[in-house]
Amino acid sequence: HVQLVESGGGSLQAGDSLRLSCTASGNTGSRKSMAWFRQAPGKEREGVASIDSYGNTQYADSVKGRVTISQDNTKNNLDLQMTTLQPDDTAIYYCAADYRAKLQLPRDDYNYWGQGTQVTVS
Repeated sequence: HVQLVESGGGSLQAGDSLRLSCTASGNTGSRKSMAWFRQAPGKEREGVASIDSYGNTQYADSVKGRVTISQDNTKNNLDLQMTTLQPDDTAIYYCAADYRAKLQLPRDDYNYWGQGTQVTVS
């Protein structure tokens, strides 16, 4: 089993930048692909960015050019850098992980999920 804990959310102003972090613990050897998702009030969950075990990345069209997903060398920490934040970025952001090596957006059937961190942009 893998535990995921997100951090870095908060209340920001439009135009600000933000870095979200996700720390994985537990049986991290089984974790291969990771991703960030978000869910805004009254909306369905949507994928933001993903990275597979080979380092390949995928971004949602809505954030492309403003978002960068990255992992550290241990692959136990996943970051999401966001720039030029907009009110539409307001959502709960979730970290996700899966044992499959090449899982990417738009797939959302990740095995492990964090509790989420709130990001509010005004």
